[in-house]
Amino acid sequence: MKNIDTPFSPQDLQEILARALGIATDARLVVAYSGGLDSHVLLHGLCALRAARGWRVEAVHIDHGLQPASGDWAGHCRRVCETLAVACAIERIEVRGVREEGLESAARRARYAALARHIGPGDVLLTAHHQDDQAETVLLQLLRGAGLAGLAAMPPIAAFAAGRHARPLLGFTRSALATYARQERLSWIEDTSNRDTRLARNFLRHRLLPLIAERWPTAPRQLARTARHAAEAAALLEELAAADLADCGTNAGEALAIDRLMRYSPARQRNLIRHWLRTRGFRPPTAMHLERILAHAHRPPRTRHAAVGWPGVQVRRYRDALFVLPAAPAPDRRLELPWDPPQPLEIAGTGWRLHAVATTGAGLSQERLRRARVVVGLRRGGERCRLPGRAHRHTLKKLLQDAGVPPWERERLPLIYADDELAAVGDRWICEPFCARADEPGWVPVLERAADSAVEIPQAGRKVKKTPR
Repeated sequence: MKNIDTPFSPQDLQEILARALGIATDARLVVAYSGGLDSHVLLHGLCALRAARGWRVEAVHIDHGLQPASGDWAGHCRRVCETLAVACAIERIEVRGVREEGLESAARRARYAALARHIGPGDVLLTAHHQDDQAETVLLQLLRGAGLAGLAAMPPIAAFAAGRHARPLLGFTRSALATYARQERLSWIEDTSNRDTRLARNFLRHRLLPLIAERWPTAPRQLARTARHAAEAAALLEELAAADLADCGTNAGEALAIDRLMRYSPARQRNLIRHWLRTRGFRPPTAMHLERILAHAHRPPRTRHAAVGWPGVQVRRYRDALFVLPAAPAPDRRLELPWDPPQPLEIAGTGWRLHAVATTGAGLSQERLRRARVVVGLRRGGERCRLPGRAHRHTLKKLLQDAGVPPWERERLPLIYADDELAAVGDRWICEPFCARADEPGWVPVLERAADSAVEIPQAGRKVKKTPR
């Protein structure tokens, strides 16, 4: 990426895209086109290159519906794209969660969710973030007390949806782009909301950064350099965390072994936990939540139901490991679902789909089930099961404890009943007298994750048992 304040040109853009960012010839490039100066310059420069490079250039305009003139802006974008012979998709979105996240954050989340729908495998989303934007982002992150990952600000290129997201203008200042726009006699939209200094970024842009520039004229360039240094340091910390996760992770990374975690320094523990949560697809913890997680690691909480939670996330300790799971409501214990074993059954609120595989000499006796009313439910307390070859019945609570099944999995474990008698515990155990005898046709229960389930519950030391006679 460029480090100096030089005028923008399509030739510079081509060098950045092809060499610095490695964008392949004939790639499909989708420009997030707001109609403002920056994105217009980017789109115009790409159109000057597409014939020589073979790039397929398209545009997507996101209408947030937040301004009375937003419909006119969409029309402007459509006309510009027609002039440039660029396909332009117009998407109107609804910005939700403003009260919880703030307007800027909620609009950004909704915008990128809409843009992601337009990016397929091999496609590249291009946004027109420039050096001044990067400087503003670094300052915002500093004022929020961000760590290295935050100070790294916006990467030049990163994975996005099914493709990638590139920001090829990070080496150019806003003034350089404006000079090009005037030279090419481009017309663009002026969003008056960009002057509203009640918004944090606008306050930095119009009040703070001009004041800083009076004393340090090269401040945007230096702040962008800080972002690059932070990105490099953050990458090294990610490499360290990945190695630590390989050492501490259990169940394919679903949990962290506390004894191994405790070997590391506190800073390294925090680095690992943040990395672990990111790799599991969860929102990062605040510093306060991180300290609470470590407190649970150092000393077991007084109750097995204790959890460290923030929106959408729970971290719990069970025995000698930490687990992360989505914050989901407990399933309805009154659930009763009729089940025909050959047919798959979605079990609401659990994230499980139950089906059965026909076999011989194992699983549930087909003959016993044929003559019974088969129902799937959840634990209510007091259930008992006599396992094959044992003389006495055991409480389900003890069986689950002995098997190391954590509390959050127990409450979602489907139970199979035949004529109101417990016949099987998920796909873990078959109860007498419902076991298929030798050479007798049987149904082996199988639990699998429901494809459309939002409930993904990690499991501690799960060992599926297909109990033969």
